[in-house]
Amino acid sequence: MPSALALRQVEDRVAPAGPAAPNRPDWIDAAVLAGTTAIADGPLSAAAGAIDRGAYPLDLLGRLGETGALAVHLDRHGARFGLAVAAMQAASRACGATGFLMWCHAVCGLYLEQSGNPALTGARLDDHAAGRRFGGTALSNPMKAFAGIEPILLRARRVTGGYRVSGMLPWVSHIGPGQYCGAIAGVVGPGDTIGHEIMFLLACDRAELRPCPHFSGMEGTSTWGLRLDNLFVGEDDLIADPARPFIGRIRGAFILLQCGMGLGVAEGSLADMGAVEETLGHVNQFLDDRPDTIAAELAELRARVMQLAETPYESSNDYLIDVLDARAQVSELALRASQSALLHQGARGYLMSAAPQRRIREAHFVAIVTPALKHLRWEMARLSRETLPAATDGGRA
Repeated sequence: MPSALALRQVEDRVAPAGPAAPNRPDWIDAAVLAGTTAIADGPLSAAAGAIDRGAYPLDLLGRLGETGALAVHLDRHGARFGLAVAAMQAASRACGATGFLMWCHAVCGLYLEQSGNPALTGARLDDHAAGRRFGGTALSNPMKAFAGIEPILLRARRVTGGYRVSGMLPWVSHIGPGQYCGAIAGVVGPGDTIGHEIMFLLACDRAELRPCPHFSGMEGTSTWGLRLDNLFVGEDDLIADPARPFIGRIRGAFILLQCGMGLGVAEGSLADMGAVEETLGHVNQFLDDRPDTIAAELAELRARVMQLAETPYESSNDYLIDVLDARAQVSELALRASQSALLHQGARGYLMSAAPQRRIREAHFVAIVTPALKHLRWEMARLSRETLPAATDGGRA
């Protein structure tokens, strides 16, 4: 018998509600961008180096939440995905790690709101949206599992009143004591086969958190290994049961929001090039990927992302391929721009404390975080095969 959550989700798909008018009139577009930019250009820019080395900027994320930057993509605040991407770009221009944390937080809010579960969509979501409570996403492994890249690592078994979940995830970001994340587990049936998956909100205080090895950068993202041992997941914790239709519905929005990170890293790299143009332009003119080239590509790509952001829940294969391609191009532009910025600045950009050196590592993260560049190309190839017309005999009658 379908769960109450499943029935609510069916009702939502049959009679979807349109985006609500923003219920925070102070979170108008101009105010959100102005507030985010002020934080990015001031305290966030000053803290970027420390965040790269391990400082977790929850205080600054709380301030970003006050501006609306963590909430404007939600239906209850107007479903302004373009504005959410722009705010993330503004923050990532100063600090790519913080832009990534904004994405983790934003998609967790998306899970809560789109769940249709009253236990997750009331005061809990309001606190999350305003940056009073914090949560991330544990979907790296499930997204790769759904694509056939690796097996799903969390396993669930049906019990009275819910499920019992066990397993370990090697790294989950924007979590910690008192925080939470969206997670997915495969439901084990007869013969230890997985019949379907569930998605649920995991309170970190109910899991074992294990320190991760040191990464080359982005250390301030509060990334942990996560272990569950027979954890009970009840109706109030469920985001989606089954999970795959839910992921299919939000996948485009999930990927599209990430574009703000790469656009911001590329924009910050462009500023690094401009900072030395007056003194080194005479010799930098012989480099590839000059500022005017990067600026033009950045503007064109940003416009493309903003157009896609107008319909974040479109489900056609053609739309999803466009989203995947835009996300891949964002990765590639961030890689090129950050490398060019380092070459433009020369030895001063190679100092460990230099912004170009940090942005090189941020750009590499943009290209490897799920969905990684290779994963994006994998998915585009798969979807393209699905949309190709059937083979013909070459037109012979």
